[in-house]
Amino acid sequence: MEVLKIVTAGSVDDGKSTLIGRILYDTKSLTDDKLEAIEKKSQSRGYDYLDFSLATDGLVAEREQGITIDVAHIYFSTDNRSYIIADTPGHVEYTRNMVTGASTSQASVILVDARNGVIEQTKRHFFINNLLRVKDIIVAVNKMDLVDFDESKFDRIRSDVEKLAAQANYKNQSITFIPVSALKGDNVVYRSENTPWYTGKTLMEHFESIENQDVYETADARFPIQSVIRPKQADYHDYRAYAGKLYGNDLSVGDEVTILPSMTKTKIKEIQFFGSTYDTAKRGSSLTLSLENDVNVSRGDTIVRSESIPRSGKELNATICWMDRNPMRLASRYELQHGTNKIMAKIKDIKSVLEVQSNQQSHSVDNLVLNDIGTVSMQLNKTLFFDSYAKNKSTGCFILIDKQTNTTAGVGFIE
Repeated sequence: MEVLKIVTAGSVDDGKSTLIGRILYDTKSLTDDKLEAIEKKSQSRGYDYLDFSLATDGLVAEREQGITIDVAHIYFSTDNRSYIIADTPGHVEYTRNMVTGASTSQASVILVDARNGVIEQTKRHFFINNLLRVKDIIVAVNKMDLVDFDESKFDRIRSDVEKLAAQANYKNQSITFIPVSALKGDNVVYRSENTPWYTGKTLMEHFESIENQDVYETADARFPIQSVIRPKQADYHDYRAYAGKLYGNDLSVGDEVTILPSMTKTKIKEIQFFGSTYDTAKRGSSLTLSLENDVNVSRGDTIVRSESIPRSGKELNATICWMDRNPMRLASRYELQHGTNKIMAKIKDIKSVLEVQSNQQSHSVDNLVLNDIGTVSMQLNKTLFFDSYAKNKSTGCFILIDKQTNTTAGVGFIE
């Protein structure tokens, strides 16, 4: 079944966890024991309503404080498709968590409190979604019940967000505005009688109407090799295949392909998945490929169509979201993991830091600190084949690993 991944973003107490809980409740995706636990906990706290945020806040600290700290992934399905919703924190100090959730999502729900309107954190999350090229943005104007479903409040927020969109660099975004009450359920799954002035879709109706071609960029096929399959059995003495996940576009039997970095050319002989053979491998499929020639291929190599070779070089310019408490400084060295490939990288120049609430660049900086988003140039110790993030998200991003602590220090998006 088709899977759509959605990230929620917004400031603290804008109602992200409550909104997801309401979706699960109204789509009957909560198990009986989970619903019973929510009812008991809500009663013990003296609430006269169900606290749906309890459906997603998994950490003890989250439940005690009523905030989201970590990224929670929630899975549910309808008759049309399966969904993964990433519930991300709203605090400024957890910006890195929001970037993590949004980087793999095809759609984003930005919640705005109808009472407060567009605030600094709204701008921050909007421009991060724009940086990550999330194509479908839903601005859910929440807590409409607390402003008596005032249409003018909704219109003012829409106007303010449209002004942000006019300043954004990435223009190929669809922005939809929906007035909701996550607590009461207005326009979440079911249409509300309290908003006769709103004639658009409910939030869930919008999710169901999103088409793959609307949220995925057209990109070149990229097949990073995860492992080489050589069975130790007499019946498969000469069998050799390559396992991995296909990104960007489809590959078919007979396609002429090039092995990177060796630049060896061959053709696809067979495509297999769980013992079945196929003529074409679809983007997003995990599969094995067999090649016509017995060429030298190993983990970390990439198979691409011969007519769409990516860029290559020993230098990278990239936008980095810094995730480490130890700052990034000039001349620092990190292990750069690009797909299954790992090479050493040295920070050559830190060009600027993004002021995410205004989408402006601040220059003359000498380091990146926790949650900073900056542009840097790096020197690599060997040639890397890569795409820009704008052209191909899968091969246009990487992570930086601090070899001393073995922690993920940053995530990068290649320019």
